[in-house]
Amino acid sequence: MASSTTKKALIRRFQRETLAGYLNPVTFLQPEGVELLSADGQVSVLPYQEVRTVSFVREFDSPESEDRQVFQTRPKMAGLWIRLRFRDGEIMEGILPNNLLQVEPHGFVVVPPDPFGNRQKVFVPRTALLGVEVLGVVGSPLKKSKAKAESTGQIGLFDEP
Repeated sequence: MASSTTKKALIRRFQRETLAGYLNPVTFLQPEGVELLSADGQVSVLPYQEVRTVSFVREFDSPESEDRQVFQTRPKMAGLWIRLRFRDGEIMEGILPNNLLQVEPHGFVVVPPDPFGNRQKVFVPRTALLGVEVLGVVGSPLKKSKAKAESTGQIGLFDEP
């Protein structure tokens, strides 16, 4: 790992245990897989086919199952509201930035539904998914507010005749 900036992460894998470790948020996506630094200092690269989700977390010991997987109401954060359908049939919703330059070639980095939960951001590899569905565009720049029309029913006190 080139930089000293690392974040706590939990890597959930298909049919295997969840791994806890540290990731460099800039360089964790390698061509062959996800680079993880374990707590004992071992660097390993996990192939994308084995990885289900990579969750950037606040604490290692907080159970991930307590975090919500879907939004209860329409999200307020700007971006694309998406539904991810995993190979094992599970569904997760999230917010994807409404900027195609920020989409990773190996997968999607989404903001999960629970802003106060343990997970802050989640990376989902493309190989872990059966489908991605856009549910809505939140905070679209296409929707502009209309300017209020001036009221002509009342005269102005200081208007020039």
